Amino acid sequence: MRVSELAKKASVTAETVRHYTRLGLINAERDPNNGYQLYDKVGLQRLHFIRQASELGFSLKQIEEIFQQSDSGDSPCPLVRDLLQKKVPETKFKIAQLQAHLVKMEDALAAWEGMPNGAPDGHSICCLIEEWEGTK
Repeated sequence: MRVSELAKKASVTAETVRHYTRLGLINAERDPNNGYQLYDKVGLQRLHFIRQASELGFSLKQIEEIFQQSDSGDSPCPLVRDLLQKKVPETKFKIAQLQAHLVKMEDALAAWEGMPNGAPDGHSICCLIEEWEGTK
C-alpha cells in the first residue's frame, strides 16, 4: 500500500508515515515502475504499535529501542516494564508541578480581578504582572 493508504488505515497523516519512515521505525520498498514507497502489513502493525506506545508516554527513541530488541529476537517486555516503571513517578511529579502552576495562575487571576487595566507609560509594561506578588 502507498503512503496515503497506510496513513488512512492507521488514522495518521501521510507526513507522519514519511517521518517514521525517515527515522527507520517503519520500512518501505520502492516501486521500480514509479518510485512510490510501498508498505506492507508489518508497516501498518508498526504504526499501530507506535501510536499505542506513544499514548503510554514512550518517546520515539524508546520505541526504536523496543523495535530493535524485538527485531533481534529478544523480548522487549522487560525493557517496556522498566521504562514505564520510571515514567510513572516522573509523570506524577510533572502533574504536581502543573497543579502548583495552576494554583499560581488562579491566584493571579483572583488578585487581578479588582485591578484596573493600566496603559504602558515607559516605566511599566503590564501592571498586572508587575504588581503581582506571587513571584516575590
